[in-house]
Amino acid sequence: MKKKKVLFLCTGNSARSQMAEAFLRFHGGHIFEAHSAGLDPQGINLLTKVVMGEAGVSMDGQFSKHIKDYLGRENFSYLITVCSSAEKNCPSTFPGISQRISWHFDDPAAYEGTEEGKLKKFRQVRDQIEKQVKLWISNEDLVKVALSFNMI
Repeated sequence: MKKKKVLFLCTGNSARSQMAEAFLRFHGGHIFEAHSAGLDPQGINLLTKVVMGEAGVSMDGQFSKHIKDYLGRENFSYLITVCSSAEKNCPSTFPGISQRISWHFDDPAAYEGTEEGKLKKFRQVRDQIEKQVKLWISNEDLVKVALSFNMI
């Protein structure tokens, strides 16, 4: 069975979309091919790598990419925006996208405070993203089973 391609989009492609890409690959690599991009890529935030490493999820091979790297060049089953800015500023016409989904998470890089406070915020957002990705994967698995038994 061909894997469904998913593109996670946020503004900087430095934290949330990178986490979502890594978690989808980690938990759902059997079903999905995960990608991420940003409207204004900033490079992966060091704290993103730190908290994902704490979770035991590798980000090897991941790097910040611009939405233009994908726009009209690849087909995706899903485009998932992970922030309201990306949702608002994403091109309304995006050739090759079957379905758009919005998941909104706080920007951990925008948190102002101590280093420990920043790390805590990155962990909080990481955990929220992992929970959402796992829930979404389980729903996709249920749909796949139902289709295989002609239930829907």
